[in-house]
Amino acid sequence: MPAHRSVVRRHHSRPLAALGLVLAGLWPLADALAWSLSIAAAPRRVFLHVGNGVADGNSATVNLVQVTVPGAQVGNGVAQAMTTNSTQSQSLYGDNYTTCPTPASQIMVGASYRRSNAANGPASATLRVTSPADLVNASGDTIPFSQIGWTVSAAGSSVPGVIPAGSFNGATQTLTSIPANTYIENCHTFSYANSAVRAAGTYTGQVTYTLTSP
Repeated sequence: MPAHRSVVRRHHSRPLAALGLVLAGLWPLADALAWSLSIAAAPRRVFLHVGNGVADGNSATVNLVQVTVPGAQVGNGVAQAMTTNSTQSQSLYGDNYTTCPTPASQIMVGASYRRSNAANGPASATLRVTSPADLVNASGDTIPFSQIGWTVSAAGSSVPGVIPAGSFNGATQTLTSIPANTYIENCHTFSYANSAVRAAGTYTGQVTYTLTSP
């Protein structure tokens, strides 16, 4: 059974969102927690937000996740925690619940899929993330995107792995499926594996999250 909060039933509609990653030089596993909430049936639609979002519309914001690795620590194999410019701590689900209490180190990811109980549409929607093969600096040096991973958490929840922890693979990867009339959300905390010496510079790349229901 999904975990429940006392919430106002509202629907938000946005088909996709993006997360930008900018790295100067950046893994771990924490407790996997998330919220999975039942929502009322409605005509088929999807909603997705990554980082700063809006409740009833589209947002052009692409949040930044970054880290600067001190010269003495470059490539020493010690994972480096990343920070964000996100300010989204409260859920967009409708109750203003504080799911991500420290947005400066977390990116909130929330998604829902609704359909009419009488509809013959798909039983679930699919949440995916696409990343390029590498982050690149101004000189053309690269860092594999697989060096960036994330852990997950959600204040007050005990539902594990609704959106799981992982790492980028330089391609499109499926994160999870969302059953009909369900909203899920949790907080992603990113880190850089720092497993090899890299040339100095600011490395950039962008990943895109998509939620689809064919």
